[in-house]
Amino acid sequence: MNILILGSGGREHALAWAVMQNPKCDKLIVAPGNAGIAQIADCASLDIEQGGAVVTFAEENAIDFVIIGPEAPLAAGVADRLREAGILVFGPSEAAARLEASKSFTKEICDAAKAPTAAYGHFTDADDAKDYVRQQGAPIVVKADGLAAGKGVIVAMDEATALEAIDDMFGGSFGGAGAEVVIEEFMEGEEASLFVLVDGEEVLSIGTAQDHKRVGEGDTGLNTGGMGAYSPAPVLSAEIEARAMEEIIKPTMAEMAKRGAPYQGVLYAGLMIKDGQPRLVEYNVRFGDPECQVLMMRLGAQALDLMHAAAEGRLGEAQVNWGDDHAITVVMAAKGYPGSYQKGTEINGLEALPEDSSNMVFHAGTKAEGGKILANGGRVLNVTARGETLAEAHERAYAMVERIDWTDGFFRRDIGWRALK
Repeated sequence: MNILILGSGGREHALAWAVMQNPKCDKLIVAPGNAGIAQIADCASLDIEQGGAVVTFAEENAIDFVIIGPEAPLAAGVADRLREAGILVFGPSEAAARLEASKSFTKEICDAAKAPTAAYGHFTDADDAKDYVRQQGAPIVVKADGLAAGKGVIVAMDEATALEAIDDMFGGSFGGAGAEVVIEEFMEGEEASLFVLVDGEEVLSIGTAQDHKRVGEGDTGLNTGGMGAYSPAPVLSAEIEARAMEEIIKPTMAEMAKRGAPYQGVLYAGLMIKDGQPRLVEYNVRFGDPECQVLMMRLGAQALDLMHAAAEGRLGEAQVNWGDDHAITVVMAAKGYPGSYQKGTEINGLEALPEDSSNMVFHAGTKAEGGKILANGGRVLNVTARGETLAEAHERAYAMVERIDWTDGFFRRDIGWRALK
């Protein structure tokens, strides 16, 4: 197969790496890609949010299968354009992608499906939203309704922070994403992620992970797109996973099909778990980043077979072959992230690191220039390792981190702390 992956981050490098392990991949193009992806696949300049441009590119390059990495092209209907052109694609339709593109839509679906989630209010007016916060009190969660690159969520431990978040969102801090807000009950418990493939009818769990959203050690500081992750997540036991599938995932998928928007692709369910009961925090309509990196490290070549089966409606005959292993990824970010940070700083030492089925550095925000690897984003590298135990994977990943010479970067030293404590 000739395969096209859309995207430029660490998630897409991990997807490309897994796809390249599979002998069914004859040629791989990633658009637009990054400096790390360019070392293993062809990269192409392409506006991935323009469905017509993607279709034309796929036809001109004899692409058999398109894998859409990020949420923005999905919300823009790129998967629909590809399907209309008869090109096989992994990723939900624009209508189904509303599960991530609109938090109020997700809440409406959960209500209809009776899926357990946080109590909430949906607001288009700042004063109404503030009145709701004053009635409910803190802690409380304020979310921009639309897509905000993983940053439009404020967990407010006091009323003043919640009121400030409402002003920020309606004031345009998150662009159009904050034109409406959803305010949710603060849920206690431990959060973890469940990843499920869906082919329109069948659902297949493909693994669990736990992300570290806060920028500082001990889960402190500002929310980020994710500072590291590990898989599997012990808190998401087989029993809790089965409960989540029956009470949350399957009813949601049935409700989407009932509304004429059957889901096809990967569904990422963020779950809050307390006393053995999972409740939905949020849905994402693509692989998480950096959770994708640890999942791909564990799945390897079979990831392509599973995504292909989902795209062709063959999930009923597919199965996941898990090893009894663990993986961890540590994000190296530019100093200042998630606030303002400098681009263009040089990273050294990457060429001396191992690259195999147990050790990989996935590039996120990088570019190659003049024979050098330069930082080109907030989250820049995902240093990823696999081991028989989480402790072994942790040791391998941090040993690689220490060998990377990048004085303008930083990282958390406690990724995996909940499972390792």
